[in-house]
Amino acid sequence: MFVQQLINGLMLGSVYALIALGYTLVYGIMKFINFAHGDIFMWGAFLGMFLAGIIGGNFILVLLLTMFLTGILGVAVEKVAYKPLRNAPRLVVTTSAIGMSIVLSNLARLLIGSQTFPMKKILQVKEFALGNYAVVNSLQIFVFLTGLILMLLLAGFFRHTRYGKAIRAASEDKQIVGLMGVNMDQVAMVTFFVGSALAGAAGLLVGMYYDAVYSTMGYAAGLKAFTAAILGGIGSIPGAMAGGMVLGVIENFGAAYLSEWRDGIAFAVMILVLLIKPSGLFNADIYRKRA
Repeated sequence: MFVQQLINGLMLGSVYALIALGYTLVYGIMKFINFAHGDIFMWGAFLGMFLAGIIGGNFILVLLLTMFLTGILGVAVEKVAYKPLRNAPRLVVTTSAIGMSIVLSNLARLLIGSQTFPMKKILQVKEFALGNYAVVNSLQIFVFLTGLILMLLLAGFFRHTRYGKAIRAASEDKQIVGLMGVNMDQVAMVTFFVGSALAGAAGLLVGMYYDAVYSTMGYAAGLKAFTAAILGGIGSIPGAMAGGMVLGVIENFGAAYLSEWRDGIAFAVMILVLLIKPSGLFNADIYRKRA
């Protein structure tokens, strides 16, 4: 029971971590919560479903195209809803984010429909018994490893690429980075592309795992990933990764013993973190600066 829930929790946590990274990247640069991020996750699931139907069993190609298209969608959202409000009060930008979330979810219902769609089988699923402790299937392993590899690639992107270093620097002090000649419009565009591409990958993985894609799936997943970002310390990239993993494990253990409270557990965790340690597990920089 314990090992089984731990495995399930790590698999789910890797998905939460991918989505949470988008929240924390945008907050680190733009200092607002992109409430449309959960809907980009939903569109990633739909795009993955369509691409899987067209391409078939080539998972890598489906994943890369899904990430590219959701990355483009994220950039389009930034250009339409946030860039014109770059110098507006944060409350105005946050309101625009909520409006964009409603637009994206309603657009999915209008263009695709409100029913639940099955995902085309991309991978063959096999089960493996871990002694008498747990049963793990190949899809769970695949989801976890894909999430882990994408997080490692993201770490390499921030450490070794020019835009990765610019994003890290801008998260420390955007004005000084701008004065040093860094184009902040390009930094914002790359930030939204990367965060949205990761959300798209998460949407594809969730669609594959649950074999279900629907227009409202971004709401709960987005809120839980936001909770993971808060848990880790919003603005902290390692915090988003760790927060997603911890939340996934807590949620699965909670669901095993308190099944009716599955969704409530994530938000109870968020409230406790805000009360006890509002800077999160990784003591996000934004809080240290205000101390």
